[in-house]
This record gives sequence, C-alpha cells and structure tokens, in this order.
Amino acid sequence: MSRRAVIPAGPSAAAAPILDGYAAWVAEHDTLSDDDRAAIRADMAKMGYRPAISLLLPLGFGEPAGGSDTLAAVQAQLYPNWELLIAGQSAPHEAVVTVAARADPRIRRVAMWPHEDAADAVNAALEAATGDFAAVLLPGDRLAEHALYEVVVALAARPDAELLYTDEDRIDAAGARTAPRFKTGWDPDLLLAQDCIGALAVWRLGVLRAAGGWRHGFGRAAAYDLALRIGATLLPDRVQHLPAVLCHRPGGADGSIRDRMVGEDAMAAERAVRERLPPTVAIAPAPLWPAGRRIRWPLPDRLPLVSVIVPTRDRAELLRACVSGVLRRTDYPALEVLIVDNDSREAQTEVTLGALAADARVRILRHPGPFNFPAINNGAVAQARGEVVVLLNNDVEVAGPDWLRELVAHALRPDVGAVGAKLLYGDGTVQHAGIVFGPGLAATCQMRRAQRADPGYEGQGALTRTVLAVTGACLAMRKSVYLEVDGMNASHFAIAFNDLDLCLRLGELGYRIVWTPFAELFHLESQTRGVPDTPEKQAQEQREVEHLWYGWHHVFAADPYHNANLSCDWWTPLHLCPPRRRRPWQAPP
Repeated sequence: MSRRAVIPAGPSAAAAPILDGYAAWVAEHDTLSDDDRAAIRADMAKMGYRPAISLLLPLGFGEPAGGSDTLAAVQAQLYPNWELLIAGQSAPHEAVVTVAARADPRIRRVAMWPHEDAADAVNAALEAATGDFAAVLLPGDRLAEHALYEVVVALAARPDAELLYTDEDRIDAAGARTAPRFKTGWDPDLLLAQDCIGALAVWRLGVLRAAGGWRHGFGRAAAYDLALRIGATLLPDRVQHLPAVLCHRPGGADGSIRDRMVGEDAMAAERAVRERLPPTVAIAPAPLWPAGRRIRWPLPDRLPLVSVIVPTRDRAELLRACVSGVLRRTDYPALEVLIVDNDSREAQTEVTLGALAADARVRILRHPGPFNFPAINNGAVAQARGEVVVLLNNDVEVAGPDWLRELVAHALRPDVGAVGAKLLYGDGTVQHAGIVFGPGLAATCQMRRAQRADPGYEGQGALTRTVLAVTGACLAMRKSVYLEVDGMNASHFAIAFNDLDLCLRLGELGYRIVWTPFAELFHLESQTRGVPDTPEKQAQEQREVEHLWYGWHHVFAADPYHNANLSCDWWTPLHLCPPRRRRPWQAPP
C-alpha cells in the first residue's frame, strides 16, 4: 500500500477518547442555535420533496417511563409533515396523550384489544399509517428537533431509498448526552454480528407492510429481527446511513455504545440471526466482543485448491519464515505456494529457494526486471492452479493455524470480491484492520498500533466487517474474480496503492471487500520494498499518488464504512473530529 511504515506506538483505539470529548463536541458541532432554526425553516420553505413520515409509538406493554418525553420531542419537530400513531394505553402518560391528541390532528390513537401484545400494537399502527415512510419509536426515545428535516433532505437525494438510519446517543439521569453511537454504512456482515442499525431507522412504508411487520414484541430485538429479515432482500443502494446524531435514547454511559441485549432480547436476537443463515453456518460469541457474534461460513467438503503467491527479492530469512509458516503451521491441506523471484542476487537466496522447492507444493517462478508488484502478481495468478489465490508479502508470518480456512470461507461467498486479514506488528500491536479513506488522500489502516486484544470502537477490531479496501500484504480472492477485474494495475501503480485500486475496482463491479479479525498474521511492513529514499523512487510515488487522486478522489471525500464524525488520521488513535458532512441548512463554503 503506502510507504507509511515506521509509526511510533500510540494509545489504544478503544472508545475512551470519543466518550471523554463528546460533551464538548456536542456543544460545538451538534447544538442548534436560533439562527440554525431560522435557516432550517427557510430551507424547508423551498423544499419540493415533502414526504409524510409516520411515527409509531406503542405504550402500555411494561416499558419504562418515557413516553411523554418521546411525545414532546415529536411535537417539537421542525419538519411538520408527520403523524404519530400511539398504540395501546399507558396510565402514566394517559393525560398527556389525551390532551395532545385533541390539540393536534397529527397525533392519533390506534384502538387495541386487551389480548393483543406489543407486536400486534406496532402492526396495528403500521396498518393505520398513511405516510410514505415509517419509524418505530420506543418509549423514552427523543428525536432531535431537526431529525425529520434531516431525514427528508437525505431522502430527497436518494428518493429510491427503502431504509435510512442515523446515529444515536444516550441521555443520562442528569439530562446530559453521552455514549455516542457513530455507525457505519450498510454492512450485511456487521449486521449479522450485531445490531448496527439501531435508532433512528426510517423504512419505506410499503417495505414494512410487505415484510409482515414486527414479531417478538416491539423492543430492540424486534427491530433487529426486522432489519435482518428485510435487509436480506434490500439492494445495497437502497439503504442510506445518515451520519448525524438524531435520536437520544434513555440510559447513561453504562448502557453505552455496546448497547447489549440481555435475557429474552438476546435469545430473540440469536434466533433472528439463525433464521437468516443456512444450517451449515456456525454462530458463536465474538471472543473480543461477547455482545457480538462470529459467523463461521462453511467450507465445501472438497476443499478448493488455494494458490499462495509470495513475491520476493533476496531477504532469504524473511522468505523462509513466511513460506515455512504457510506449509507447516497452516491447517489447510489443499494449497500450493508460488514464490516469484524478482532478480534476487544473494547466494543465500538461491539456497533457500532450492530448499523450499524440495516441497512438492512449492513452485519457483522468475520475474526479472524492475520491481512492479502488480505485474509480478498478475503473472503468477495466470499460472496459479488454485480456485482461490492469496497475495502474501514475503514479510508476513503465520500467527495461527486456521487463518487460511477463515480467508477462503469468505472468499468463496458469491458477493465477496476480496478478503483481508488482521495483521500485527512484531510487538503484537495491530498493523491492519481494514483501510479507511479520508480527506487529503488519507488512506490508513484502521486501529494502527492498537493492542491485539482491543475490540475497538463499536467492535470494529473484533467483528467481521465490510470495508472499501484491504492491504495486498495478505489478500484472498477467487481467481475468477481476479481475472474478471483484470488483476492489478501494473501501468499506474507499480509500487504503491495497487491494492487500494484493485479493491475499489472490485467495488465498482458490485463486490464487497471483507475484513476478518479471525485470520491473524504478523507483518513486518515494507521490509523488502523499503521506503522511497531516492529522487527516482519519490518521483515514482508522486506519479502514483496523482493517478490515485485522478481515479478515486470521490472515494476520499466520503468513505461509507467510516463515520464522518470520526477521524481518519493515520498517526493518532481514533477520535472525534468536526463533521465532514455539511449541515444541509448551511450555505456551501
């Protein structure tokens, strides 16, 4: 990838810096002024797209107090085209609800029979809804006063969207906002691992009705079940994530970003995930994030042959450690290793190549000429016999026996284009957990220098996720897909960024790039290629930077898998930053 090789050790990538600075961030970036409200009203006066939003609020099913707060937040909405359908009865809120319904025709009751349960209540409200879109509010949820306005602006930009979800936080006992939950874009793998949708989720009304509405009550587990059921049928471009904190839920930091489901909720969530998966898929708690799940995708009875491609130039000790780990410490028998020698000159290298070639699973290929990482790999893939190819740097060492099984299981999934592993520095800290794109041509490995056991913010280091790109230091994909995308770009990215370009082109073809924490290897980054320390090398890197910007500058503006409120810096731990999204009521700079 890039030449950023020598990074000083830094603090953990856990959530503490985000939580510690949240109050100041809210005050500076997420508090409306009277001028903001006036600008929003002026913007709404010009809006040509004004869909009706149906908000469904079940009451009287043993929920904690908070229905009155939810009702007040709905009444305070700056966007006026909504209706609130209240299903059931709840004595603590009865007087407030009665007065509100008499005063505002947008607030309506849905009649309930005593034997009906919470799911019936939500579904009765769903049938009575007249809006274009609908969302369920739990008692105690408080919408930000500009929430529905922001939702409608976002929907206007994507009028075919069938689901839009936002960020959220908590309101503690003192009324302070805490525990922000900054989410990623639509990610089917992460959704299986945990509820990454949460609140506020706004669905197209027809989609909800076609899905049969809610099951298993109306709480977080029921909403998660709905997201799983409908999510399996949605096209990715019909789902939109709005990186704005628009819903505040009751509970302090102790109910924070992990938002764990316990008891019956946890069992219902587990059942919902199991129903979405074939019986051959195994489900287990994620070791570093027990509230989430590890999904073990099956391998076929007849294991496909895997071709592990290792380019090398001298550095015999690195090559020996790399290939020995693949051959002797890997629990996957159907493999071959293609070592591609690029003009090695040291006598010890020839001795090492000869010793490794004594294993029938090893082939030595020769690629003379200047170092060109894409050309080396493209030539090797053409000669590979495997159904799956793994690009592996010669400075990578196996950490555990099951890394290849994990990568191959994902690579065989039809919608997956490439799979990346969790790479560690020699001291055990994280080197790579997927790649994040940000302004100023920032392309950085997530969680760099975090501790190996750090689960990361929202489980990003502990759960299988979709990302825009993974490093080519260890990348697995089906050979057919590699050929379909015409391999790596040897003309424009001979040295760096070739892995980014490959992954982004796969994304354009409709494939997802998956990163898994359950395949771990050690990576002594850029030990063979080194850094651009001559004018010629620096000029080469500059040309590649220019090609990267020319082809992919739009990606750096908005990485859908990294929240726009979180930093993209490669030299510091994850932290809150000024939002990279312009507020829609503000004039462009």
